[in-house]
Amino acid sequence: MGMPRREFLRRGGAALAVPWVVPASALGKDGFTAPSERIQMGFIGLGGQGSGHLLGGAWTYLSGGCVARDEVQVTAVCDVIRDRRDGSARRVDQYYAGKFGQVGYQACRAFIDFRELLARSDVDAVVIGTPIHWHAPMSILAAEAGKDVYCEKPTALTIRSSRRVADAVRRYGRVYQGGTQQRSEYGGKFRLACELVRSGRLGTLQEVWAFCAGGCYTWSPAGPPQPVPDWLDWDLWLGPAPWFPFDGRLDSHRFGSDGINWGQHHYDIVQWALDADRSGPVELDFRDGHAVATYASGVQVHGAPWPGQSVGDTGGAVFRGTAGWLAVDREELISDPPELVREPLRAGEVHLPATNSHMGEFLECIRTRRQPVGHAEATHRAASALILGGLVQQLRRKLRWDPATERFVDDAAANRLLEAASRAPWDA
Repeated sequence: MGMPRREFLRRGGAALAVPWVVPASALGKDGFTAPSERIQMGFIGLGGQGSGHLLGGAWTYLSGGCVARDEVQVTAVCDVIRDRRDGSARRVDQYYAGKFGQVGYQACRAFIDFRELLARSDVDAVVIGTPIHWHAPMSILAAEAGKDVYCEKPTALTIRSSRRVADAVRRYGRVYQGGTQQRSEYGGKFRLACELVRSGRLGTLQEVWAFCAGGCYTWSPAGPPQPVPDWLDWDLWLGPAPWFPFDGRLDSHRFGSDGINWGQHHYDIVQWALDADRSGPVELDFRDGHAVATYASGVQVHGAPWPGQSVGDTGGAVFRGTAGWLAVDREELISDPPELVREPLRAGEVHLPATNSHMGEFLECIRTRRQPVGHAEATHRAASALILGGLVQQLRRKLRWDPATERFVDDAAANRLLEAASRAPWDA
């Protein structure tokens, strides 16, 4: 997947010059962290999600985003849209100029091609907030380049490319945090819900409603051709997608179907509650207009809302067992009977890793080298559960799935849908 050396030198080798950086003696005083102790970060994709992580947004839970974190030094940004990359680099430098009292501070480089950013020695970790068809290829190349990775969801558009992400993270010993921040944020409601389910508060778990249909890839047809604007690298925007003339659409989710945007949040919580971070369902069917996944325990997961219950709609789920039910989403955690969620966890019950900052935990794990709560295998399995639901919606027939080999059993037609052809040189 790497760029040939001659092509790399032709397109951007000169961009490897190290930018001017204020000396440590100037930055490591007055309570500031010295540059040698900061995590140097690059940001790839600077639309709403990516710029929110960089400069502050509703989901970052820190005013100012990563650039405001004292333990972080933003050294590079990348986007195929000129105003996004240049404007972000300018805002980063302006922030540091004010913070450190250094007029004319310039240390953040802007790139069109993310491979040039990955080649830099002054980038320890990257945040990927690109259109979704780029998530897997960029995560894999970042791991190969020795960078730790925070990548927005979905992890990938196919199960095999998602598996390659997890394999690359393991092979190259990188820290990976998926953008499944419900494991960390929202007052711990999702973590507590999963702890209660796994502790047996509902008795024998029987059914789950994921409140979201499955989703997978679709190479959507192009509209009428338009001239490519001079502020856009259209070829790099398309990347692994089939080439077609620019049609004016730069929708981050245009190559996904059904619940591909929100769905991984829902299925991530379902997987966590089922203790399935390294596994998945064994059978799928299409019933009553939605996908139904059956796990080895006999639990059935419906890719739809629970009729009559709205709690679960924003990233959550409803869990029903022999002793009652529990519903959780970003706003509420409720149960019937009510005491199921009111009684505190006891010492002998399941206690999952607790963190209250998804990005903060990622940064901590970069230092400690442990894997965070949204590690690559967990996000891969959540993405797989989402994509399996999308595939059974397409085929509308019963499928048997082997979560160990990650293949459909005796079903060549279904197995062909586990991967999508990618445009050279992108093979994820």
